[in-house]
Amino acid sequence: MATKKPNLSEALKKYFGFDKFKGDQESIIQNVLDGKDTFVLMPTGGGKSLCYQLPSLLMEGTAIVISPLIALMKNQVDVISSMSEEGTAHYLNSSLNKSAIDQVKADILEGRTKLLYVAPESLTKEENVEFLRQAKISFYAIDEAHCISEWGHDFRPEYRRIRPIINEIGKAPIIALTATATDKVRTDIKKNLGILDATEFKSSFNRPNLYYEVRPKTQDVDKDIIKFIKQHTGKSGIIYCLSRKKVEELAEVLKANDIKAAPYHAGLESALRSQTQDDFLMEKIDVIVATIAFGMGIDKPDVRFVIHYDIPKSLEGYYQETGRAGRDGGEGRCITFYAQKDLQKLDKFMEGKPVAEQDIGRQLLAETAAYAETSVCRRKMLLHYFGEEYPHDNCHNCDNCLHPKTKIEARDQLLIMLKTILALKENFRSDYVVDFVTGRETEEILAHRHQEHELFGAGEDSDKKYWNPVIRQALIAGYLKKDVENYGLLKLTSAGKKFLKNPVSFMIVEDHEFSGEYEGSTEHEGGTSALDPMLSSMLRDLRKKVSKKLGRPPYVIFQDVSIEQMATDYPVTLDELKNIQGVGEGKVKQPYAKEFIDLIKRYCEENDIERQADMRVRTVAKKSILKVKIIQAIDRQIALDDIATAQGLEFGELLDEVEAIVYSGTKLNIDYFLEEVMDEDHVDDIYDYFADSDTDSIEEALKELGAECSEEEIRLVRIKFISEMAN
Repeated sequence: MATKKPNLSEALKKYFGFDKFKGDQESIIQNVLDGKDTFVLMPTGGGKSLCYQLPSLLMEGTAIVISPLIALMKNQVDVISSMSEEGTAHYLNSSLNKSAIDQVKADILEGRTKLLYVAPESLTKEENVEFLRQAKISFYAIDEAHCISEWGHDFRPEYRRIRPIINEIGKAPIIALTATATDKVRTDIKKNLGILDATEFKSSFNRPNLYYEVRPKTQDVDKDIIKFIKQHTGKSGIIYCLSRKKVEELAEVLKANDIKAAPYHAGLESALRSQTQDDFLMEKIDVIVATIAFGMGIDKPDVRFVIHYDIPKSLEGYYQETGRAGRDGGEGRCITFYAQKDLQKLDKFMEGKPVAEQDIGRQLLAETAAYAETSVCRRKMLLHYFGEEYPHDNCHNCDNCLHPKTKIEARDQLLIMLKTILALKENFRSDYVVDFVTGRETEEILAHRHQEHELFGAGEDSDKKYWNPVIRQALIAGYLKKDVENYGLLKLTSAGKKFLKNPVSFMIVEDHEFSGEYEGSTEHEGGTSALDPMLSSMLRDLRKKVSKKLGRPPYVIFQDVSIEQMATDYPVTLDELKNIQGVGEGKVKQPYAKEFIDLIKRYCEENDIERQADMRVRTVAKKSILKVKIIQAIDRQIALDDIATAQGLEFGELLDEVEAIVYSGTKLNIDYFLEEVMDEDHVDDIYDYFADSDTDSIEEALKELGAECSEEEIRLVRIKFISEMAN
């Protein structure tokens, strides 16, 4: 422990070159120097690292920093080692070889190492515990402390073993630091680390410079993103996707559209990840497309936008990821694309996990959905989630505040809601309360026999979607609270009880409505309001002419969806034609393809059409790994049902993929499978039907052939027909 009190401002200037501390930094550091346990809740960009780096340089012995982030360790070790001549910093993790580990240990025992970064997995190794018992430990810093809690957005079971290991190595003060934690998570962290008496420092979560917006996710989401980036040319940004596959596909799309972008996820080689990170910091690339593996500890102050391609699993995750924008206090735009379909996917991912974990995951998802769908000030909602009150009704820097919805009176509804929660003995969550109020006889309600209660169905006159905003906005207004220990149980506050005795006006805004599907989708994912009807008509005439000449139905030449997109996007080269839905390499090689682009070119010149060529997006599905695997498997004559099983698809989903392949111009021979599963005459009948038909519609074919043929059989023969006739 330091004997005389150091001058912290002088030390800050000497080691870090800063003239003054930010926020609570000085008090936090003094608390650590005084040997007290410390809990720090400080938003991303608030300067958490300094809170343990500076005291480690001033105290005797080695400070152990437990962090899950290997990339961050390397980054910070370099920074600290360049600052202090009296001491050095090291990390101990799986990336080091034996001689490097020996060097680290020697420096620690000789008292040279002031800071030692360890991953929790390395800390729990017996040989490391044995070794560290010989060292003088100044204090323990637990970074990303929310990983301790199952309620945190990044729970890691090994974090829950930290306290027993500390007891083995030797007790010393603990400083726990996190950028995001609700009351529930805070309690969890302190309890698990055994620091319930820790001095707590909580900074404001408000980042006034960040603009928050949620947009409906449409079929054109890639286009929307490209348009947004082109409007902010040269600015740095991060796009978060949930899957590695989507990361790679989207990065390819951006590059194809002349945007300097690169993918980043944990499946890439570590050297490539480091290179990508450096290129982003050095501004060789503008946009990183990443999974949540990217960004922790990345100290780039001028990230100007953070886009969430998929809705995040929790508001903690969302807050931390958006927090990487505008760290320098400048512009930071946070755009999220949301469709309920994505929520359903995330919900499905939880199946198979332990029940308790599923329960927690679903509640966190419900909070995210509430944030996405609300029409209340997003800043107010976000801060409320983290236990902070935002005093204004309009922040003037989120989509809901810039385009406010009309408020409606909900005094009577709030009254019903509060009476209901009391009648249910404050023992249920909001979804149960809404079901009760609207009179839904769910299994759970029947099990509790609550359908017999006199208040059951008291709010059935109001739409179900009306009740969620009543609850959410009553929470923000302070009439209700959620029980921290039993997460999600609704309780009345003293203000809520007062409201029951003396009801006053309660104005709310209704939620935004988002469709279950990606908005704007049709059967062929086509159709758009920007269609040029004159060009569409000319293209259809040309298609009719070509079909007559070749003796094939018009839809075999180009599908309707392709004609519509041509009449919207005006492709004038064969390369641009490949960007049109349903058009692949095979179609472009057809002699008639040039006739279509020549017609479009002439039309554009004669009518002075301004084409937005840069807004056309190459659909990555055309070159997806899945399609290649399917083509290779069919070439090897593997049964289609076996291919579906091998690729984890339903049979119908496999047929969707195969149809997309043949419609875009690739020839596939599935005769070997048809011979196995269908009668030859049956195949001929369906084939002849399509040869004489003006449409490839399955519905029409079923009307005509339905009595003898199943939908699956018709689809299989249609694949054979399109492959042979069109390709």
